[in-house]
Amino acid sequence: MRKKTFAAAALLAAATLTLSACGSGDGGAGSVAAVSEETGKQQAATVLDQPFTKPDLVLTDTRGTSYDLRKETKGHPTLVYFGYTNCPDVCPLTMNNIAVAKKQLSKADQDELRVVFVTTDPDRDTPAALGKWLKGIDPQVVGLTGKFATIQAAARTLGISVEAPHKDKNGKIVSTHGTQVIAFSPKTDGGYLLYGEGATVDDYTKDLPKIIKGQTP
Repeated sequence: MRKKTFAAAALLAAATLTLSACGSGDGGAGSVAAVSEETGKQQAATVLDQPFTKPDLVLTDTRGTSYDLRKETKGHPTLVYFGYTNCPDVCPLTMNNIAVAKKQLSKADQDELRVVFVTTDPDRDTPAALGKWLKGIDPQVVGLTGKFATIQAAARTLGISVEAPHKDKNGKIVSTHGTQVIAFSPKTDGGYLLYGEGATVDDYTKDLPKIIKGQTP
């Protein structure tokens, strides 16, 4: 993938139209990348020239306690992803890629990094369900649930579309959502990097040390 720089307004307009029903194989990176592109050194990250503001979001974590995203992650390198535990492919792959890459960091950097998974299927993803699922991926990941409308509004501020869970033609409940991972700088708390579902373990392994420092990969 090429390194890309987009105006935040144009990116927001494109990203909000990009949805992926887990299991469909329709990812978010392609449509977003079609907005504008600068050829350069190959990178997994899309660098935003106008970083997203971190959502003013208060939800419930896996312990059943209130979690204020801005307060709890202030000054920490942070990755935020919206997905759901019953997703058969994109969500577990994305979270496992991040988890494997995170293990390559020093213990101090692992403790400094905040990885936040916000469910798009809060009716089924209770604190207990989130905790059980994330325990098998990385117990340090913060799992958040709450009212769907609150989650949807927060995702929208990051250019990520989330639709209410619905039944597909086979009667299976699916959650249709954008698959972007947003990285927030520990220096500014702004969301300055965007990763599509095509980002690999190697991509995150290479980029995380710089994200920890608030640098651009």
